[in-house]
Amino acid sequence: MTTDEPKSAEEFELLNANLAKIEELSQRLVAGLSRRKPVDASLQGPNQELFMKAAGAYWAEMLSNPSKILEHQISYWGKSLKHYVEAQEALSSGKLAPPPDSTPPDRRFSNPMWETHPYFNYIKQQYLMSADAISQAVEDIEGMDAAEKKRLRYFSRQIVDMMSPANFLATNPEALARAVETDGQSLVDGLENMVRDIEANDGELLVTLADKNAFKVGHNLATTPGSVVFRNRMFELIQYAPTTPDVHKTPLIIFPPWINKFYILDLKAKNSLIKWVVDQGYTLFVVSWINPDASYADVSLDDYVSDGFMTAIEEVKAITGEDQVNAVGYCIAGTTLSLTMALMHKRGDKSIKSATLFTTMSDFSDQGEVGVFLNDDFVDGIEREVQETGILHSFFMSRTFSYLRSNDLIYGPAIKSYMLGEAPPAFDLLFWNGDGTNLPARMAVQYLRGLCQRDQFATEGFEILGEKVKIGDVKVPICAIACETDHIAAWRSSYAGVQKMGSRSKTFILSESGHIAGIVNPPSKNKYGHYTNEDLKLSADDWQKSASFHEGSWWPRWDKWLSGRSGKRVKARIPGENGHEILAPAPGNYVISDPNH
Repeated sequence: MTTDEPKSAEEFELLNANLAKIEELSQRLVAGLSRRKPVDASLQGPNQELFMKAAGAYWAEMLSNPSKILEHQISYWGKSLKHYVEAQEALSSGKLAPPPDSTPPDRRFSNPMWETHPYFNYIKQQYLMSADAISQAVEDIEGMDAAEKKRLRYFSRQIVDMMSPANFLATNPEALARAVETDGQSLVDGLENMVRDIEANDGELLVTLADKNAFKVGHNLATTPGSVVFRNRMFELIQYAPTTPDVHKTPLIIFPPWINKFYILDLKAKNSLIKWVVDQGYTLFVVSWINPDASYADVSLDDYVSDGFMTAIEEVKAITGEDQVNAVGYCIAGTTLSLTMALMHKRGDKSIKSATLFTTMSDFSDQGEVGVFLNDDFVDGIEREVQETGILHSFFMSRTFSYLRSNDLIYGPAIKSYMLGEAPPAFDLLFWNGDGTNLPARMAVQYLRGLCQRDQFATEGFEILGEKVKIGDVKVPICAIACETDHIAAWRSSYAGVQKMGSRSKTFILSESGHIAGIVNPPSKNKYGHYTNEDLKLSADDWQKSASFHEGSWWPRWDKWLSGRSGKRVKARIPGENGHEILAPAPGNYVISDPNH
């Protein structure tokens, strides 16, 4: 008895401490939620018209073809009843074991208890059967426009994924077991993680994906040596220090997307594209965009082209003494680089010798997965939001892209953080993913309306700086890299854009993996391969079918392409030489400063 008393006392003390902690956290939770600002309903989901059309199409199908609906329903209920009977038989036999399980593997249910425990296995099987039935019901709906059907398919899947039993404490065996093992401490830690996220995001629940204290930009991220050699209200220009005694004559400038920060290309030395490019003997410049606040409300794509792209190119030419540069544009920066090249062609400006486009869409006739968020219901809401705030806050961009991979970027991390009470991992890529940026109001609407919705660049022409430019006006040699499973810039759309460009020399490379991993794919890892095919007259699918597959990274192949367009070797250029002012060491100030905090 005496040996048990101290333990019981300790447990009682721990219980009281946790109860007090829960009370404190509950008060903070209420206070945090009270800070949440009203959000336009159009930014929270598709309008009801989509589901009304789906319901109308479903009932029309039921009236015109009742046997099809009945067959579907009978099949579903038959599977459910059979499963119930099998579960009852297993229990009545006296064995605490689940019935036969023919459901497909699913990462959400990787814990062994989903397979071995009859209760959790029953719930899992029923969920997967119901999910399959809903998916099939959506596929069977006829009479809907293809784009609306695509949206219905996507948002139905979101609802189904949200209702996974893994997402609820009462039906998650791992979370329940952890709570028992820790005497409830995991739940207290989870509540603390949730309150922290709500407080950090002004009342919005946005799960923290990575340990924010594990990384610091300029210290253990973005550490490739270089200097800021120019700065204006739009960007800082970084010139990187050479690592070779001589370099290619033609300088290279990379324009990263301003939807995120540039250091995705310079996370760590072992996977830094920036360091790798410098090591191949190029004079490399990288643009680091400002993270705009409400004072940038009237900044447009014209400003990004004139005060961003064209200014940066002129500064690189002045610093190096060269007449031409090679340019790289990533994602939205690739789209805007294409606009810039078309404008330069119309003006007779030959400053760009060649261009490389990473995961770039210039033809938006097929918007890919992200297209479900580009209908008027969402874009109207965005327009109302930015008119009021002056910016499209990074929260909305982050949430949109996260929902394209909701199980990986929302539900999975939320389970670990809120139900298991785990601390966010020290993962550099996820840290960068959470370090978002805002978009200026005018630019955001201009991009969404004119390019994404109306596809003007690939059709009637898009007006930039007083000139109407078209995709066929892009004439310089092009190397485009797209990614096979990209959920933001669909590779087939990227391919279609390259096909329509007016360049005589066009190269298209298809990397395995997605929007980030397919680009940040260093040769040392030998992880993802890539496809090549010189015949760009083929359809996208035929191009891939007849393409040659190559093991390993596309980086060396690109280097061979780029070096052939970069001139002879000259003495390495040092930042600040010839009297050019150095304003700050890399990675500069704009990538670190955040106008919102």
